[in-house]
Amino acid sequence: MVIEHGVEGWELKSHHIQAHLTREGGMLSSVIFKLNDIFVQPYSLSPWQPNEVDQNIPSLIKVLRGDFFCLPFGPQDDGFPHGEPANSAWSLMKRQEHQITLKIDCQDSGATVIKNIMLGEDHPAIYQNHELFNLSGNWSYGNHPILDCSKLSEGGARVTLSPFRWGSVYPGIFSNPTAGERQCLQPAATFTSLDSVPLLNGGTADLTYWPSRQGFDDLVMVVSEPASSDQPFAWSAITMGDYVWFSLKNPQDFPSTLLWMSNGGRNKAPWSGRHLGRIGIEEVCSHFCDDIKTSRQEHLSEIPTIRTFDKKKSVSLPIIHGVTNLPTDFGAVYKIKPHDSKSIFIYGNDRKHPIEVTIDWSFVINKSSNKK
Repeated sequence: MVIEHGVEGWELKSHHIQAHLTREGGMLSSVIFKLNDIFVQPYSLSPWQPNEVDQNIPSLIKVLRGDFFCLPFGPQDDGFPHGEPANSAWSLMKRQEHQITLKIDCQDSGATVIKNIMLGEDHPAIYQNHELFNLSGNWSYGNHPILDCSKLSEGGARVTLSPFRWGSVYPGIFSNPTAGERQCLQPAATFTSLDSVPLLNGGTADLTYWPSRQGFDDLVMVVSEPASSDQPFAWSAITMGDYVWFSLKNPQDFPSTLLWMSNGGRNKAPWSGRHLGRIGIEEVCSHFCDDIKTSRQEHLSEIPTIRTFDKKKSVSLPIIHGVTNLPTDFGAVYKIKPHDSKSIFIYGNDRKHPIEVTIDWSFVINKSSNKK
């Protein structure tokens, strides 16, 4: 095993990618993508190491980094926040240079989760699949990537999502002032576009520009439009200078996207106002970041916040993360759509001249238990 940022784990390598996967929490982190002659590191590492913080806080917070899987999503009364997969130790099942399979048996949900991560051999993409066994009843879940834009100037990154049918600021108090936290968006405010989201004190914020609103932590959720024959996947994207990070999903698996905009709005340890410029672009089936009890109440009409599992049937939840270079003046991503079976088109500001990117996008359809 290799120690990275204070945590043991395994290394993965391909021609285009070098990554570390933590044993504790199964967090994919310290990912370096090679794009022609440059190297980029989009994923976040917390400003603290595990041995520097209160050892009584959840492992999730001690280890916080990169991308991880949550089951259930959100806090629990009698369990870890975001469940055992995001906090406990995973065991190694199989490993190759550019592929790894881990396993965890969860006491809180009763599920066995198999994590399979494969790096693209000839292109800079990460193919993840979480397969759930022995799970019964109604559960929330999600993938939780955190990107680091703290080295960019204000508004230097652009955040865009595939078309969505509903968007809302978290309906309760996301950042609690009594706990040394601050938020600036209007709780429960709904919106139809990320560029006009109501603020607490009047006016609106444009969430497509990041980092922004330093001193605040906020959360919004949008519900993706269903897939169609022309658009078989949903997507999220963030342009970071001269490259773009993007995520592809089956919206039947992950109906919603959470944007956790963390820019110094939490002052208590270990945050101490230093978790700056981070953004979680989280693909979920959940009621915002609420506990499983709230998700099971299904407050949002016709918007799935839980999935019903049958102990006799396994469920696969694939997702793809990728990066690619951008031409000058590309701007924000306008659209991502299939080109052929092994590539996509990514459109920018001009909406007419896309860049072609090698991606086996069918992975999120063919591996899914919701495949048609």
